Amino acid sequence: MSDALGALDIGTNSIHLVIARPVGDTGFEILTREKESVRLGHGGGDMKHLDTDAIDRGVACLARMARIAESFGAEVRAVATSATREATNAEEFIARARDEAGVDIEVVSGTEEARLIHLGVLQAVPTHGQRVLVIDIGGGSTEVVIGENFDVLASRSFKVGAVRLTNRYFPGGEVTSSAVKRCRNDILGVVSHFGREITRHGFDVAIVSSGTAETIAKMVNARNGDTGLLTYNCFEFSDRDLAAVLDELTSHKTAKRRASVPGLESTRSDIIVAGVLILDTLARHYGITRFVYSEHALREGVLLDSISRRHDQPLGELHHLRDVARRGVARLMERCDEDPAHSEHVAALALGLFDDLAPLHALGEVERGYLEAGALLANVGLVVSHSKHHLHTYYVIRNSELAGFTDAEIETVALVARYHRKSRPKVSHQPYASLPERSQRTIRVLAGILRVAIGLDRSHDQRVNGIDVNYDDDDGSIELTVVAKDDVDLEVYAARQRCDLLAEELGREVVIEAAGV
Repeated sequence: MSDALGALDIGTNSIHLVIARPVGDTGFEILTREKESVRLGHGGGDMKHLDTDAIDRGVACLARMARIAESFGAEVRAVATSATREATNAEEFIARARDEAGVDIEVVSGTEEARLIHLGVLQAVPTHGQRVLVIDIGGGSTEVVIGENFDVLASRSFKVGAVRLTNRYFPGGEVTSSAVKRCRNDILGVVSHFGREITRHGFDVAIVSSGTAETIAKMVNARNGDTGLLTYNCFEFSDRDLAAVLDELTSHKTAKRRASVPGLESTRSDIIVAGVLILDTLARHYGITRFVYSEHALREGVLLDSISRRHDQPLGELHHLRDVARRGVARLMERCDEDPAHSEHVAALALGLFDDLAPLHALGEVERGYLEAGALLANVGLVVSHSKHHLHTYYVIRNSELAGFTDAEIETVALVARYHRKSRPKVSHQPYASLPERSQRTIRVLAGILRVAIGLDRSHDQRVNGIDVNYDDDDGSIELTVVAKDDVDLEVYAARQRCDLLAEELGREVVIEAAGV
């Protein structure tokens, strides 16, 4: 029997399906994602009624997604939000979904929706114990949560959403300055009272999720030169970026003209102004100057909640959210690494070298995290082939969903791992050459350290217990004394063969000897 789980998010604008495989008791690995723009809440009299066409589209979509879930053998939990929650004829839709698509729909309250969104966001953005303000702009409602770790300190579900406000103020996607003003005043009147909770609890970081937020991130990126990101998770933008996007969108009075804006999907061109207005109004009123985008939200929260129920464990025991990135690395290792004990030992040796050499390389905690990830993932390319596995490693990492890392950070980790053997970084290598010099130096230093650490476990039996590092304040050599109980001649030889990149980057000769020699 398959242990796969599925989450169906039946929203006002779109229906999303995510299928995942639980990984131990600590999280999940995404197997597939599906999305359809159904516009369930479109044309429904300000969300009070689901019209027949919308119900037909919704049921047909659910039937297709149920078949996809069935192909994975996934147990599916379906949750419906604002449009279904508010519709007077919701039971008609729920009954047809059950009878025609075989999908049992759970209509969640606004409070429960906010809790699940907060839970999902914590799987994608590393918050390190910070207090977070989470904003999820849906088609019919906007959920706002203040939380810390798993605790929700305050939350509200506001009846302002991209589809709802488009129907009310921008029918057909037509935008006028007077409609923008009236829409903003409407939003402010609904959300202003939550400002007291903002003042009371405060927040360290503002995280945004949903299709509107993703679209904003893409438009900001396009305005900044479009660097071709493979993921927008953890993408950051400022309140000024947001205001510039809004100005550009409202300068195009029709949805057709707006569809040409770089980064904007044509299917969202009619409702995007309302969505951006919501976030811009919240930014102004709540004093938010910077946002982080999370690609996880309600459906991922549903998955984690389902895993918690399956294992009958409190969420606080199920997950350690202080290190989202490390969990993602561990999951990729579990899938692809043939010898995790070797990778973990190499990582420990590499981090020890990094710490002892800190005054010479002048890199910090962030770069230390890149080294750890690169060391742990250096051999994942072996799942493709032993031949040129360092190149396969780069491809596997670059195209994996490593939650907790930005696109640029995934690139850095992939390159550090790619250069653990064979060719050194070269300007003829396009991914490396496209980076700024500072990032290139970081990769050279980290790859240099990683190469030495890999040499010190050449036998793959973790016989090296540690490394004593000595150097003086002048330009003398760096002396690495290898501490071990057993013979380490092979390890010392292998490390010497791999130390040239590190020596060049630190500008010192690297001398490696076994203790007692």
